[in-house]
Amino acid sequence: MKKKVIVLSLGGSQIIPDDVNYKYLNDFKNVLLKNKKNYKFIVVCGGGSLARKYIGALKKEKQNESFQSFAGISATRTNARFMNYFFGIDPEKGIPDTMKKVKEYIKKLDIIFCGALEYKPNQTSDSTSAEVAKEFKTEFVNLTNVKGLHDKNPKEYKDAKFIPKISWEDFNALANKIKFHPGQHFVLDQTAAKMILKNKITTYIIESPKELDNLLNKKKFVGTKISD
Repeated sequence: MKKKVIVLSLGGSQIIPDDVNYKYLNDFKNVLLKNKKNYKFIVVCGGGSLARKYIGALKKEKQNESFQSFAGISATRTNARFMNYFFGIDPEKGIPDTMKKVKEYIKKLDIIFCGALEYKPNQTSDSTSAEVAKEFKTEFVNLTNVKGLHDKNPKEYKDAKFIPKISWEDFNALANKIKFHPGQHFVLDQTAAKMILKNKITTYIIESPKELDNLLNKKKFVGTKISD
């Protein structure tokens, strides 16, 4: 049986919110190892606090947004290298930094990690994930630090309403109410929202490895589904 490829966007907020999120990553590792008999995983890593610290310092220096984005991309790749080591994978040829390399690596391995691929403006690792999902014609799962989509930031507003299901069109409209900036906190960036709408990519936003396991095994899960 040919294994299905699943694209996971592992938010930097889950890798290194401040210190390395060891328990979460250990649980995540166990879920992927348990499910690799049925799936291959392409994990796109976000930048987390590392990216935001770099970006914050460049803002203070009044450096342009391109430089800020480059710093963010570097952080995603550092996190991807770390995740390889955490899983005991030796990325002897380095982590993939182009779509071509992603395709080469996933032929041989069940789990691969990458950061953002080639530089493009107004994107985060979410856009990379959406692009990879489009290329592989598969689902995209975004693992972030909230249980799913809300009508406003639940970290700031106690009355934020959880949204378990939303259409591609409505999600795109919600994402684009916010102006893009490097290191932003919204659950998926605006470019990713546009891409999943255009290419009709079924997308999930979830928080915990446990819910990822439920999703992969077609059980009931807590999270948001973005589809038709």
